[in-house]
Parts: sequence; structure tokens; C-alpha cells
Amino acid sequence: MISRKSVITFGMVAIPIAMYTATQDNDIHFNQLHKEDNSRIRYKKTCAHCGKEVTAKDIVKGFEYDKGKYVVITDDEIEKIKTEKEKSIQILHFAQLNQISPVYYNKTYQAVPEVGGEKAFELLRLSLMEEQKIAIGKTVMGTKDTLMAIIPREDGILISTMFYAEDVKELKKTYAKPEVSEQELNMAKLLINSMDTPFAPEKYKDEYQVRLRELIESKISGKEIVAAEPDSDIKVIDLMEALKASVENVKKGKETA
Repeated sequence: MISRKSVITFGMVAIPIAMYTATQDNDIHFNQLHKEDNSRIRYKKTCAHCGKEVTAKDIVKGFEYDKGKYVVITDDEIEKIKTEKEKSIQILHFAQLNQISPVYYNKTYQAVPEVGGEKAFELLRLSLMEEQKIAIGKTVMGTKDTLMAIIPREDGILISTMFYAEDVKELKKTYAKPEVSEQELNMAKLLINSMDTPFAPEKYKDEYQVRLRELIESKISGKEIVAAEPDSDIKVIDLMEALKASVENVKKGKETA
């Protein structure tokens, strides 16, 4: 499903695109029920003045400019003040991907070229890939200027909305960094390299959601819920011994495989 259509612009180049949401919510969701009879809890929207229940079509946007005084703003009026430039995704500059902290990324979309924009789209993707750069741009989404990262991939382009600096909390938590010996560092590197494999997202599953679904099915069928087996006690041991044991376990796992 198309989330929105836009145009990527930089210099004199304009690339019409369609943006599709790249993620979805697969979590199990629970409804709130009344404890006494297991009936659904409903939330009604009511007018604070007359107490009348209202539906979505009866609701408009209002800004409180003084205590109890509102000015009504319609969606059409919001759209009218957007310039053509603001409706497009304007590339501001280019940057290295590793220059940006992951904390700035928000929601990700897949960008696909519209008819007539395929060549320029592929030229942008390929040049970004070969230069190992991303584009930083912005557009108006809803009622705010939205910062975006345009990220090239082998199979296309991803666009991630970004937080502004003032939206991100200062990372104040620090810790006292103890000294690490060269031997410990080399052993840690050995462990990391022994576990180095290409990232394959299809290998990872939400195992807890599977167990949660099994719990629901057990409850439906009236079965008794059995507690999970407790994990064996985790003992804190010598760091070097722990690293060596971890490396050995990885080696044994690979040999078995």
C-alpha cells in the first residue's frame, strides 16, 4: 500500500517516487475487558461542553491560542500553505552513513520510482552506492518539516525519517572505563571474529511471541499453563577464562554444523 507520493529533488534533477511503509506490526495485541464479565471496554469521545458523544466526522482540528479559545484549522488550509518545494523531498547534502548515530533514525520507507523517473532514480542509487554515501533531505509530512535519510541498497532505495537534534536526549549516562589488557582485547577480537557471519534477517524470529501464541491456544483449549524451565545459574568467572570458553563453544558449534 502506497504511503505517499513525492518527488526527490537535488540541483535541477526531479525524481517522482512512491513511498511504501517498510515495516509492519506482527505483535499479538490484547483487548481490555471488564473483569466481572469479560466484556470489551469501550472509550467514547464526548464534547466537554454539551456532553454529547461525537464521531470522527464531527471532529475538527483546533489550536488553543488563549485559555478556552480556539481557532479551527482545516486540512485543506494546512495543504494550501505548503509550497511545491515543501511537498518534495529536497536533498540538502550528502554524508557518510557511519557519521550518523542510529538514535536519529525513526520510521523507514521503501522508495520506488514512478513512471518516467526510473533512469534518474537508478543513477542516484548507483552513484550513492559507489561513493558509499547517503543523502540528507527534508520534506513536510503532516504539519512539520521532516528530516530524511535517503539510503541506497543493492535492490533499491530506503528513506528513513529522522529526529532533529532537539528531539534526541543527550546521552548523559557514562561509566568508568577500566583498563583492558592487550591479551584480553585480542581474545575478545578472536571471539568476535569467530562469530562473524553475514546478517540474514530471515534467520531471526520473535520466539517469545510464538510462546505467547501457544499460551493463548492452551488457554482456549483449557490446558494447564506450565511454567518455563528456569535457566541454569549464570556465574561470574574470570574474564579471560570466559572469553576462552566462549571461543571454544563457537568452534565446537561450527565443527558440529
